[in-house]
Amino acid sequence: MTNFRLALNIPPFPQQINHRQNIFLLGSCFTEHISRQLTNNKFTVLENPNGILFNPVSIARSIISYIEQKQYDDEDLFYHNELWNSWDHHSRFSHPDKQHALQQINDSQRTAFLYLKQADWLIITLGTAFVYEWTEHSFPLYPYTNVVANCHKIPQDRFRKRLMSSEEVFTILDNLRYRLTLFNPNIKIIYTISPVRHTRDGLIENNRSKATLIQAVHHIVEKFENHFYFPAYELVIDDLRDYRFYAEDMVHPNYLATAYVWENFATACIDPSSHPLMKEMEKVNMAMKHRPFNPSSEAHRQFLNSSLTRIQTLQKQYPFLNFSEEIQYFSGS
Repeated sequence: MTNFRLALNIPPFPQQINHRQNIFLLGSCFTEHISRQLTNNKFTVLENPNGILFNPVSIARSIISYIEQKQYDDEDLFYHNELWNSWDHHSRFSHPDKQHALQQINDSQRTAFLYLKQADWLIITLGTAFVYEWTEHSFPLYPYTNVVANCHKIPQDRFRKRLMSSEEVFTILDNLRYRLTLFNPNIKIIYTISPVRHTRDGLIENNRSKATLIQAVHHIVEKFENHFYFPAYELVIDDLRDYRFYAEDMVHPNYLATAYVWENFATACIDPSSHPLMKEMEKVNMAMKHRPFNPSSEAHRQFLNSSLTRIQTLQKQYPFLNFSEEIQYFSGS
């Protein structure tokens, strides 16, 4: 039989994730897909305390800010489009009230510090090697401080767009590795490259950007222990390799593609001892999506009771996990 595709076979990681560990995820919007799957399968996660981030500078700077327990003040925000914004944060932190915006940001900073200190895994998804540098003012304290994480719909002519070199990206990630090792010596890092195409940069420029990230990440993974690479980018671009697996915008991988990436991630990166619970959680999640034709029927009451019994059994088997949401849902309380 003719084979119409080249499958990417990913060897199991020498160290793998299990349900007793804490997972910290940062990076591009593709991070949210992996985080959602981990959460649905009852892994303990913290995702993007600064919101979605794309470039290595902003990702590394956010992590270092957690390590340093940075707290933002009035001078760190700017006013635009009737909102107070932060150059380091996604627009979901923007707010008409400055103090409210600061409280959201600083609460997230404190949560991130505490979680990162005891995290077992850090999963970083890099989206682009292009950076946008704010040209209106100079920030002389640290290198790359003119790089913004989000342009907040400010006109592009007020930024300088620049493609970083692979050497620059490696240096930033290496410095991040050093700071993380001092802060949390036991943390393990998985790097991925987002398969989302940044077509606004141009297709040629997008490929140059992805190649820059891939080169830098492979350099650091090959050089240091406890650093791993998961080929999410290659699974979509080279394995699936078809526009059927993209959304209508031809930029973002669709449900089938992200499900395929997750299946490969689960096989390669998650310890087999966690797979039985994941299979049970698949049944539980399907049950929670069930919409009864007649909620007051005896059949539906039996369905709720049997589902509640399943959850209570899981809670006894895995007392270190929190099933309160599922118990509340099926008990109707």
